[in-house]
Amino acid sequence: MLRPAVLLAITTALLAACAGSPGTTHLRLETLPQHYSQFDVRLAWETKTLGDKTIVDGVAENVRYAYMYDLEIWVAVLDGAGKAVARSVSFVIPRQLNLDESAEFSLRLPVAATPGTRLRFTYRYRGSDGGDRRKFGDGGTPWMQSFETVVPAR
Repeated sequence: MLRPAVLLAITTALLAACAGSPGTTHLRLETLPQHYSQFDVRLAWETKTLGDKTIVDGVAENVRYAYMYDLEIWVAVLDGAGKAVARSVSFVIPRQLNLDESAEFSLRLPVAATPGTRLRFTYRYRGSDGGDRRKFGDGGTPWMQSFETVVPAR
């Protein structure tokens, strides 16, 4: 049986190791090939074509709010005129992302997006700077943002 002092030292070392190393989602955020950064969210993703479908896998990080609720990430494939020909959504889990937390997202589009294809990303959520919901009714401020990007050459 371990002595309490030895057990405490082992526990402290293990907790310090966990606190000092970034999580896997944060590592993916840094290493995925495509990136977008705004005042509230950082996104990173990769786009793959699988047969006649496009898969977008990525990571989203809350960089602004104490709490971010119900984050949705929509991606649309655009034609030459800028009209959406297909779109899909990923509802990010967990439902609540605290400040500096990240979570993975994944979605499938029903068309093959070849290199050079334009994609429109739209994300929406409710952001809160904290506070007592019972006193202030803080359900968060709704926000939505869009940007366009191009599927890179492989």
